[in-house]
Amino acid sequence: MLDYVSLEADLDAEERMIRDTAREFVDEKVRPDIADHYEAGTFPTDLIPELGELGFFAPNLEGYGLPNVSETAYGLLMQELEACDSGVRSMASVQGSLVMYPIHAYGSEAQKDEWLRDMGTGEAIGCFGLTEPEHGSNPSGMETAAEKDADGYVINGSKTWITNAPIADVAIIWARDRSADDEPVRGFLVETDRDGFSTNKLDDKLSLRASITGEIGLNDVRVPEENVLPGVEGMKGPLSCLTQARYGIAWGAVGAARDAFEQAREYALERDQFDGPIARFQLQQEKLAEMATQITTAQLLAYRLAELKERGDLRPQHVSMAKRNNVRMARDQARVAREMLGGNGITTDYSPMRHMANMETVYTYEGTHDIHTLILGQDLTGIAAFE
Repeated sequence: MLDYVSLEADLDAEERMIRDTAREFVDEKVRPDIADHYEAGTFPTDLIPELGELGFFAPNLEGYGLPNVSETAYGLLMQELEACDSGVRSMASVQGSLVMYPIHAYGSEAQKDEWLRDMGTGEAIGCFGLTEPEHGSNPSGMETAAEKDADGYVINGSKTWITNAPIADVAIIWARDRSADDEPVRGFLVETDRDGFSTNKLDDKLSLRASITGEIGLNDVRVPEENVLPGVEGMKGPLSCLTQARYGIAWGAVGAARDAFEQAREYALERDQFDGPIARFQLQQEKLAEMATQITTAQLLAYRLAELKERGDLRPQHVSMAKRNNVRMARDQARVAREMLGGNGITTDYSPMRHMANMETVYTYEGTHDIHTLILGQDLTGIAAFE
């Protein structure tokens, strides 16, 4: 696999083991059927217990039976999962970074005991309810609201584009607490079998098809006060979760681009035209050279993020730069890989066009490309362009 400047030479034994385990799992259990799932618009839910058994859900968290591996190891895991398909990485990323992480960081001991072990093994599935039909890039404008009464809280509202929603056992719903001064945003653990909670699977997607996506409806959903995440209020809560998820995306996008590159390189070496492999032509070599350069640059950025995260120096703006750059890179290079495959590249027999289509979603979710541009612009100038 492409590792042009030998970054993996510095991995420790645990990091190598996680990389190899994830790669083997993907190659043996997921890759053979992933194109069929993509075409059918389904996710291989039968593999969720094995993902849990292998420790692929929030492995960088500590306690509650979780492995507490390095941030580099976690990044490598996301890279290998997305090298297969963005839908696989998304499922694991939402479970770990967007649901387990806030429970671990902001939950009560009772909440941690109730959910983290079961979610780590895949026995319980979670989803993250932030985006609303009218509020995507501006989540602080959310309309979903919680009202306190004698029995706890009553939640009303709707969420959309929620990964895992149709199969989730619990949703972290971010809502405005209308009962408190200034109506702060708070996180609520909402079991999906509660009265008034409904989900609707979103079909007809042209991207990220091997992922279960849904809408959430909340119609007078009652939850007890002990279901509120006690450790955070305000937009810091959901945004800190997004930073964790975006970190994984920065690594995952490299995996998608690397897989597209490997398929294009292999095809160029095997495809004969004009009495020889097309890899001998300067045009094809230029494409491969540029792809390898762009992927390597993104790899360097991802590895640097891991170093900063390990020592506690990672800022959300660092993650914005990496998410913005690496996803754009993967989107562009998957397209180049597809064109190298010619007409064969539009079939499900090859991965680049699937990666290319998936990257359209990844380019948009967890903060659109343009929003990350403005985040960096504000950090560099001190001026918020979106206010």
